[in-house]
Amino acid sequence: MDTTDIAIIGQGPAGLSAAIYTARAGMKTMVLGCAPKVAGDYDIDNYFGFPESITGKELIELGCRHAKKFGAVLRCEKVLGIHQNSEGDFDIKTDKSRVSCKSVILATGVSRVRPGIENISEYEGKGISYCVSCDGFFYKNKKVIVLGEGVFAANQALELKNYTPHVSICYQGKKEKISEEYKALLQKEDISVLPGKVVRLKGKNYIEQAEFDNNEIISVDGIFVAMGEASSLDFAYTLGITTKGVFIEADDKQHTNIPGVFACGDCVGRFLQISVAVGEGAIAGHSAISFVKDKSR
Repeated sequence: MDTTDIAIIGQGPAGLSAAIYTARAGMKTMVLGCAPKVAGDYDIDNYFGFPESITGKELIELGCRHAKKFGAVLRCEKVLGIHQNSEGDFDIKTDKSRVSCKSVILATGVSRVRPGIENISEYEGKGISYCVSCDGFFYKNKKVIVLGEGVFAANQALELKNYTPHVSICYQGKKEKISEEYKALLQKEDISVLPGKVVRLKGKNYIEQAEFDNNEIISVDGIFVAMGEASSLDFAYTLGITTKGVFIEADDKQHTNIPGVFACGDCVGRFLQISVAVGEGAIAGHSAISFVKDKSR
């Protein structure tokens, strides 16, 4: 397992800004994440210092160079999960490695890919879950489905096997994005793939059945949503971070309610602008530096 002082989840403006501050302060810094949505070929004409405009791609490339200049390590890896261990440090699992750190800065932006089930809101908390670490225990020996098409979904399905042998995956009509390695793991654990797409749920008080787009109806006790990639909300659920809607709650120093975990940028839901994300990243970096120093003392 690799070790670092501070792990930053997200390679957007907020994450890179935080990395510049933490690495410059001599903290061993690792940024996990690939090119964000902002790194596109469109012009940004309202960011300070660029009167002739700059593309999102150029801005992110400059940010990466700046962070690397001070020694930050940048890895294009998808974070699958974050857990706090008994010593108070944080263990991070990605699609390629495992990392242990003293502090985490969440700068993942905000995104929640919805699975396209028309009455899903009626069953949230009544069979619909977004966190295996939080709710897997309640489905011991019950029949569950993971909705998702990527490594994130595969990892969630494998984790569910610790609680029940009755686990399957549904890609929700999307193209399969699971690597050969994870395909082999799913087959080894006897996790089947359900064709089609779940469009409606049925049940009096809790989920009892799932109806597919081909009119097939199957019995199910729980559905775990893991669409797209793991987001700030997924990490928040696992770590016990308080949220407000789809956003993480953070104070003016970017502290969350969990010591050692900070959040910045769009995932905290303030003014969703690059300039704000960069400023919050700097604050989060400064707060993480102080936390690690205090912890070392």
